[in-house]
Amino acid sequence: MSRMSVFNSPFILGFDQLEDLLDSVAKNAGEGYPPYNIEHLADEAIRITLAVAGFTQDDVAISLEANQLIIRGKQGEVPAGKEFLHRGIAARQFVRKFVLADGMEVTDAFMENGLLHIDLHRPISEPVIKTIPIRV
Repeated sequence: MSRMSVFNSPFILGFDQLEDLLDSVAKNAGEGYPPYNIEHLADEAIRITLAVAGFTQDDVAISLEANQLIIRGKQGEVPAGKEFLHRGIAARQFVRKFVLADGMEVTDAFMENGLLHIDLHRPISEPVIKTIPIRV
């Protein structure tokens, strides 16, 4: 049985990788940890904020892989001799992925009050019109 896709049209060509990317994002969309906000700062600026209480700067890694912004968090081991009566602050590892449009750049990343802020810049691109000559 084949699956239905918006990319099955004969007029939409060369988007196989985009379809795979969208499938990957859809699989990860149900994960709710860590919670995050996406804020529109200006016409060309976006900020992603993740709630990473209990994580330090050394516990979090941010990378760009192709057009994906990937944030990974993994806390170190609990120091020996530390005993919790209740542990309500999440300490599990996480991977959060965001797909970025072509040309988007990460301009800044910083932690403040248990929040990880990642600033993105979306440059405005000029439309490209190209005339294709027809050979005889």
